[in-house]
Amino acid sequence: MLLPSSLVGSYSQPDWLIDRAKLAGRFPPRTRAMELWKVEPELLEQAWDDATIVAIREQEKAGLDIITDGEMRRESYSNRFATALNGIDMENHGTALDRSGEPVPVPRVAGEISRKHPVQVRDVEFMRRFTDKPIKITVPGPFTMSQQAQDDHYGDLEALALAYAAAVNEEIKDLHAAGADVVQLDEPYMQARPDAARQYGLKALSRALEGVEGMTALHICFGYAALIHERPEGYSFLPELAGSAVQQISIETAQQDLDCTVLESLPDKTIILGVLDLSTHEVETPETVAARIRKALPHVDASRVIVAPDCGLKYLPRDVAFGKMKAMADGARIVREELS
Repeated sequence: MLLPSSLVGSYSQPDWLIDRAKLAGRFPPRTRAMELWKVEPELLEQAWDDATIVAIREQEKAGLDIITDGEMRRESYSNRFATALNGIDMENHGTALDRSGEPVPVPRVAGEISRKHPVQVRDVEFMRRFTDKPIKITVPGPFTMSQQAQDDHYGDLEALALAYAAAVNEEIKDLHAAGADVVQLDEPYMQARPDAARQYGLKALSRALEGVEGMTALHICFGYAALIHERPEGYSFLPELAGSAVQQISIETAQQDLDCTVLESLPDKTIILGVLDLSTHEVETPETVAARIRKALPHVDASRVIVAPDCGLKYLPRDVAFGKMKAMADGARIVREELS
């Protein structure tokens, strides 16, 4: 399909599932934060399943073409996977600086990082049961996890990132085998810390994708708009990804009114084009979305564009998230019909 639409990953979690006031009052947790859930522990698995079905149905109702699980089971995009690995001291957290420069609790690496077991395979299998559309699942990228940890074992951040990459590589292969059409790596810290990303982040990405045969995507962003208010005009790390093995790259264009000429630096990649401004609760019209799509088309062929929000919808009220999502699908349909 020309100009298919999809979420980047997360959707707004129901108020009955998560304490949205607590969620909004802190940076995304790097360690587990079970206090955010409103449901009793013995009922959480069932609640996560139910919320995932709701997220799938709302995406389908809005008209999206590629479906995610909405990340209903996660307190943040990264902590569920990052804390499920061998080598993490779950009793004694570490501390690291967030991308805003604030110290936050993070996983403390006390031994060799490795994967205990598949972390999200059941998530993919469950999603596959409830939709016939193509599905995408997201995992935190190895470079970002290395920046969101206190390393008390390796003494070398490159070695740490490569250890995370080996674990991610195993997970990606299992997720594809379980039925995922696309596996997306979330690497916001490549934008936040571009020098380190150039030094060893690309090497870690290459290791994470080694031997992977299915479709992969990479999300690189400026952070959740609800939390990160001061944002640069453009990307500090993007053309460097042109030579990577990842096939799709997610790029924000709406909030920053990005100069889309930068898309020309990725001539062989599919662009997951961010066209929803998540810094506001105002729901865009389909015509506004269509205009944002048209702005990119002089710089990337429409056959290489997937229409998406700038970032995750996690922090938006559900009615706003649904309204924006539907406007996005409708706006993509407008341009699709023009091009047809």
